[in-house]
Amino acid sequence: MNTGLVHIYTGEGKGKTTAAVGLAVRALGHGMTVCYAHFNKRPELYGYHEIQSLQKLGATILGFTEGHWSFNPKVTRESSREDVKNGLIQLTGFIQGKTPDLLILDEILISVRDGILAEDELLEFIAQKPAKLELVLTGRCATDGLIEVADYVSNIQKVKHPFDRKIYSREGIEF
Repeated sequence: MNTGLVHIYTGEGKGKTTAAVGLAVRALGHGMTVCYAHFNKRPELYGYHEIQSLQKLGATILGFTEGHWSFNPKVTRESSREDVKNGLIQLTGFIQGKTPDLLILDEILISVRDGILAEDELLEFIAQKPAKLELVLTGRCATDGLIEVADYVSNIQKVKHPFDRKIYSREGIEF
């Protein structure tokens, strides 16, 4: 691959992270190098086995936040902003030195939605990515500016979900 493109998986529906993980599995199956970085979530608390599977398949897994302040009282808006900004700085160094073929920034769009990261800061990160790097951004509420620079945009909408009938998350399906 000579040209790396930008993907966005956004919307209120279930499946944004799953789509990104599926793309990572495909890339790994083709011998590509993959880095999966998560923001605003703590996969280890919920048993996100798909992320462990990526690691077993050879992906680099990085986490930069302790979750989201709505779910973790130890996290504040200020600490989250610092963690997200530091994460992007670390990722900039990582991709300049060890350019993976695919980089996933899972739930990074939540940081923009919540004002933790300015749209311009994420646009700058995208603009400075190595030319061959395929980049995936996930999370609700992709901004118009991010959609404009992306090559792929999938808006995943909920039409119907068992949660609406009080059927809660099931292991192996929702987590």
